[in-house]
Amino acid sequence: MNPISALFPENYEASRARFRSNLAHIQERWPDAQLSQHALPGDEDLTIDWIQSPATQRNEKVFILTTGEHGIEGYVGSAMQQRFIEHYLPRLDPATTGLLFVHAINPWGMKYHRRVNVNNVDLNRNFVWGTQGFSTAINPEYDQVNSFLNPTEKIGNLKIGNLKFYAGLLVLLAKMNISGFRHATLLGQYRYPQGLYYGGSDYQEETRTLIDLYRGAMEQYEQILHLDMHTGYGPRYQMSLVNSVHEKGSSAQFVERFNYPLVVAANPNEFYAIQGDMVDYLYDLWQREFSEKRLYSTTFEFGTLGDSIFGIVHSPRAMILENQLCWHKAESDSLRSQVVHEFEELFNPAADDWHAKAVADADQAFDGILEAEGYL
Repeated sequence: MNPISALFPENYEASRARFRSNLAHIQERWPDAQLSQHALPGDEDLTIDWIQSPATQRNEKVFILTTGEHGIEGYVGSAMQQRFIEHYLPRLDPATTGLLFVHAINPWGMKYHRRVNVNNVDLNRNFVWGTQGFSTAINPEYDQVNSFLNPTEKIGNLKIGNLKFYAGLLVLLAKMNISGFRHATLLGQYRYPQGLYYGGSDYQEETRTLIDLYRGAMEQYEQILHLDMHTGYGPRYQMSLVNSVHEKGSSAQFVERFNYPLVVAANPNEFYAIQGDMVDYLYDLWQREFSEKRLYSTTFEFGTLGDSIFGIVHSPRAMILENQLCWHKAESDSLRSQVVHEFEELFNPAADDWHAKAVADADQAFDGILEAEGYL
């Protein structure tokens, strides 16, 4: 196996073991670094793991890297986290820089190659500010797409199913146009617990754990830099930096500042809007309680199927089928395997050339952001 593809773990257990093994290496320069875990309830050995350390002299700034909020996306996230630890961590200054690396925010989803947690909650729709953010009145347009996104029958003939999907999509696009359809679909919803993009009715345990970690970092440091790893949307061979809607700078300004070619804002014009987004939550926390400090938080979004018509249409189809498989099963093992494979390729591609370009893009973004933010 080539050294780049070796960064991408085969399963959750191997990824976690490798992450934990980094502690000794990190302690060589951050001697107070500690490995901690939060075990999820149940009989399975599922943990959110993090390695954390203060600066060795003065807590001026902290670097935070998180992975696996959408469980299956944690495989690519794990690769990028390992890449950073091996190639960029030696360039940071331990005297003034603290660390927080989080492995697998959603360990259940990572283990079982699902995007959601065990409660079918999309954790990136669960970071709302205040419990009023879970209102069932949010995103009423989802009602128009619910039956299309969440069919209730067992998966059968995929050719017939695809024809029904395309016909249904055309009808919805005629009613809502593409921007209305994307907004209703992707914003997040809080009424259908078995539906796609369900944000939950309260904070999930994973969410509460991360909120505590973020608050602790903001309390201790004057400057916070946070990078979160995701996959699925955007060009196949060009990772996108997705900034919060709360970030005041324009995307063009960040392209120049970071010397990185593709930066977008999480709004309907450049990407799509999200209710309960984790990065947005960090900005809310910062603005409300720590506004005197400096924060930059962004998402690395590694595109997989691409932004062609095929990718734009096939991405929701793969999501719909995987969720349908979870709740209503398939008529045969071969159908099940096909659905699982297509979902895996949507969030964890196997191709070596994709791995190589994803790592190259991450390197370029790491270099640009770390230098611009004063960490190198």
